[in-house]
Amino acid sequence: MNRQELISEIKKKQSFLCVGLDTDINKIPAHLQSADDPIFAFNKQIIDATAPYTVAYKPNIAFYECYGIAGWKSLEKTVNYIKSNYPEIFLIADAKRGDIGNTSKMYAQAFLENLPFDSVTIAPYMGEDSVTPFLSYQGKWAILLALTSNKGAFDFQFKESDGKCLYESVLETSQKWGNDENMMYVVGATKAEMLGNVRAIAPNHFLLVPGVGAQGGSLEAVAQFGMNKDCGLLVNSSRGIIYADNTENFAKVAGKKAKELQVQMADLMNQYMK
Repeated sequence: MNRQELISEIKKKQSFLCVGLDTDINKIPAHLQSADDPIFAFNKQIIDATAPYTVAYKPNIAFYECYGIAGWKSLEKTVNYIKSNYPEIFLIADAKRGDIGNTSKMYAQAFLENLPFDSVTIAPYMGEDSVTPFLSYQGKWAILLALTSNKGAFDFQFKESDGKCLYESVLETSQKWGNDENMMYVVGATKAEMLGNVRAIAPNHFLLVPGVGAQGGSLEAVAQFGMNKDCGLLVNSSRGIIYADNTENFAKVAGKKAKELQVQMADLMNQYMK
């Protein structure tokens, strides 16, 4: 999916919502536990209920690979279901890969060829050769970790050298490797006050923003500091949507929660997109 296609979908749906499919078999409703593939059965209903309100899905790969071959099969069925039924929705492999060049080439092949993802999240701290293999695919994206929402972000990302924080150097240097047509950045919603600084360094890149909802990030603050003329945001909510209910009505409730966020997002787009 190219940049203009993504922007068009955001404007069409008046939404920049990304639903995180962090599917934990221990948290899905009891009535699905006896299904042949409980994870896929859960995902399918969540997808069908939320698709009208979201522009992206983000399976967290750890929640699938922890189950071995069975988990990978569930992931494959999930991504193929999305691409077959909702091809207009952007698909993110939240894999956080990043290794030496020949290894990154294999990771890129796994997620951008063998599975039909549009993008992969990447840890960029091994440098250019660990990222560029993901940038060689037309219409695909590398999403680099820049400023994360976890507590440990303060261990390294704010370390200063020559008057710059490490995350600022990552933003500046990585723009020499790709551009706003094939590279995005992860910036946590709990660091919303820093989004203005991120935008000063990377004004046109899309930002994938986790941390809204269960992690306490403010959607309005994200829009205020991070939105640009093309929206430029994909805001992720996982637990607040997919685990909002654990009864047989779970999908209906998930759809309701997604719609609530979409309505808020439409208002914010009208307010901040200039």
